[in-house]
Amino acid sequence: MKNNVIETLMGAIVLFVAGFFFVFAYQNSGSKVIDSVEYSADFDRVDGVVVGSDVRMSGVKVGIISALTIDPKTYLAKVSFTVDKSIKLPKDSSAEVVSDGLLGGKYLAIVPGGDETFLAAGNTIIHTQSSVNLEALIGQLIFSQKPKKRSENSEEK
Repeated sequence: MKNNVIETLMGAIVLFVAGFFFVFAYQNSGSKVIDSVEYSADFDRVDGVVVGSDVRMSGVKVGIISALTIDPKTYLAKVSFTVDKSIKLPKDSSAEVVSDGLLGGKYLAIVPGGDETFLAAGNTIIHTQSSVNLEALIGQLIFSQKPKKRSENSEEK
């Protein structure tokens, strides 16, 4: 009987510790529910951005990407994202897909404009800059180098 009490007590302690870690992880995961406003933007390419990626302004996370779709008429990638309700986006703001370092993931960066009127909920950001294809840039760099020509004087020697 004494053995069962100790096992039950140890099981309760393990469950308590597991619950503590679960609550701690949830509170520090950044998945807090906030009042937000949804916007969208159209891009040529959105390589590396996924649903749940950060939306940042001046390097600070202000929202998340909620959906990625293709517009069947224009064949552009439509990115729907939410931004904290307390942040008002000027009408001439721009959105760009940016890398988080050389090997890091990508996120959507919002660059606020200077217009005095603001975007309404559900509006589309007009000014966008698509992601840069790093492999294509490296390929251009490698194949754009012209081989050096040998001078005629060096061949005669």
